[in-house]
Amino acid sequence: MCPYHHGDLRRTLLTEAAVLLAERGPDGVSLRNLARRTGVSHAAPAHHFGDKTGLFTALAAEGHALLADALGTPGTSGLRELGARYVRFALAHPSHFAIMFRTDLVDPADPELQAAQDRSYAPLRAAVPDDDALLAAWSLAHGYASLVLAGVGPEQTGAADRFPAIARAAAVLGDGTAPS
Repeated sequence: MCPYHHGDLRRTLLTEAAVLLAERGPDGVSLRNLARRTGVSHAAPAHHFGDKTGLFTALAAEGHALLADALGTPGTSGLRELGARYVRFALAHPSHFAIMFRTDLVDPADPELQAAQDRSYAPLRAAVPDDDALLAAWSLAHGYASLVLAGVGPEQTGAADRFPAIARAAAVLGDGTAPS
């Protein structure tokens, strides 16, 4: 238990929600469990997030903001580097990654989530102007990250250059334009 005493309760709740999500998956997270683990009243998480959807939406928005920070300023990185950064983000923030694209668990119309999604999408859009190539590049990085998180990818070695396979896979997409 991580009893809450002072400070930013919303931040504490989001941090502990990410831990619960990693331990139990989405079905194992409840506002009641979250309150118990943080040592606050059962009403406190509801005050901040409304319900479980609100909690997951806030966690997804935070994840997109963290991803945007990880990807950097639009137009400053190539496709290979963005792919590696995407995978690094997923490995560093698996709970956020697990909820960020779950439209069945979040409120996709939430303005904070939409703004964070737009910000996290911008670097990829800047690197890959073609819509088909953009979808292919995102699918490649997202699928690769999902495989690595599932323990399937070659990145379990801990080598200094942990992402050679994603760089090689990104090379298949070339400069981010669809073939003619």
